[in-house]
Amino acid sequence: MFTRNYLTAATTLVIAATAAFAHPGHDFRPHLHAPAPGHVLIALEAGGAAASSGEASEKVSGQGDYQFRVLHTSSHLPAETAPVLVNAHGGFAVDRRAGKGETYFALPGAGIIQISADFATTAMVPTDPAMRDKNMHNCTIWYGDDGEPFLVFPANGDAAVFTTTLDGKLVHRLDPPTEFNFAAKTVNTYFEKGEKFVPTDVEQLDGLYYIPTGYSSLDYVLTAKIDSTEPFSASWNSVAFGGRGSKPGKFGTGHGVTVPPSKDRIDIADRPNSEIDRFTPMGQYLETVELPKGSFPCDIDYEGDYALVGCLHGPDREKGAPIYLLKDDEVISTIMPKEDLGLEHFQHIHNAVLREVDGKLYIIAQAWNPGDFAILELVGE
Repeated sequence: MFTRNYLTAATTLVIAATAAFAHPGHDFRPHLHAPAPGHVLIALEAGGAAASSGEASEKVSGQGDYQFRVLHTSSHLPAETAPVLVNAHGGFAVDRRAGKGETYFALPGAGIIQISADFATTAMVPTDPAMRDKNMHNCTIWYGDDGEPFLVFPANGDAAVFTTTLDGKLVHRLDPPTEFNFAAKTVNTYFEKGEKFVPTDVEQLDGLYYIPTGYSSLDYVLTAKIDSTEPFSASWNSVAFGGRGSKPGKFGTGHGVTVPPSKDRIDIADRPNSEIDRFTPMGQYLETVELPKGSFPCDIDYEGDYALVGCLHGPDREKGAPIYLLKDDEVISTIMPKEDLGLEHFQHIHNAVLREVDGKLYIIAQAWNPGDFAILELVGE
């Protein structure tokens, strides 16, 4: 594996310190490199998806010891989601605290949904009307200094970031900046001109929200400081990094953001550049994990020794989109929900997360345009 580190004195990024504290084929193997310069269904049509009854399928996808089959499909979701599943365009958050394991996501027109830790049940979470009908483009869970959990949702079409408790109480809405004190002049100029704030994901690290804006021409990662959790308040922070391009530290579309467990690192899924870009919390570019050319990674999720990447496209678009399972930054299995599992609506994957329960791996995945939902389980013991 070829690795090049770009955290050097020569690295130039317009950043500032803060006194406060976040649209493939098979068997490809990515590597670390320095880049060269330069929605879920209303109803399944007959024959549209395998295991549409929610029963486990015997079809498998993946390689070696990492082959998966369908455990549940969209019929496993609450009845309230049926009229709006077609509009799904979001992502999942897993509560990985000891003794927990619930997964959360939101659907426009329905609100927040909780999947139980054992996958046996799903339930609606009461959701504030201010966000219930808006698209929540992803979901992240994080914990305050006192251990209190929060969910945070980027509303890509509503120019806002919503923070709630686990029971759905809305505690904060972060609106577009009205004062332009970002360290990057490009960001200040963008908002001074009245351009749109389009958040695509949010993560939290050490009291900062990290917010990609890849659906806009800005394509920077912005930060906001969490000033207080009781009462909840947050304000825009000066650190901003990225921008549109193909050079190290730039994005084709900065789509998803992830903070790996127990690491002070910001990982950005760069869709058209087929890569995961890594940064320090202050925005200095570190390295890139290259994925198969032609894949469009939407996000990356970490669980134990593994990482999971759901893709909007794969190298062969006729086969539908892949989900890559990685270990040590190398693909160890490529799961093809449409081609192998018969999930016809998984032409595009918008988000996928990984869970390990009693030593067994599970994948929760969401498709887009047309949408679908599935939980996959590892075959075997």
